[in-house]
Amino acid sequence: MAIGWMAVLQLVPWSDVISNAPKIAEGAKKLWSTVGKKPPLEDVAPLAVDDRPSGMAALEQRLQAMETAASELHEQMLASADLIRTLAEQNTQLVKRIEVNRARLVMLAAATVVVAVIAIASLTLLLMR
Repeated sequence: MAIGWMAVLQLVPWSDVISNAPKIAEGAKKLWSTVGKKPPLEDVAPLAVDDRPSGMAALEQRLQAMETAASELHEQMLASADLIRTLAEQNTQLVKRIEVNRARLVMLAAATVVVAVIAIASLTLLLMR
């Protein structure tokens, strides 16, 4: 199972992910600022329907239902935008951690090569004596 994950991780263009992470975070912030500024539709008080024909009352009820639905959709949009912003921030943090781990891995590989060269040189000198 680990081999499958390794294959998937190798297919990810990490350089693109790392270079685009700030753009994604900035886009999420812009989305949140744009969506967050829009006020939800205000509920309009229902008008008296005593003297109106039944068709007008039905239209008013439909309008009220649509305003309620639009208000609920706006709330869902705000929640979605907030979720996207949060995910973008987490993505940015994850990319930073990956970059730190990559740098550590490069340093560890370099140290391993240095130790291997020293060990081979030492072994060669011991065998030559």
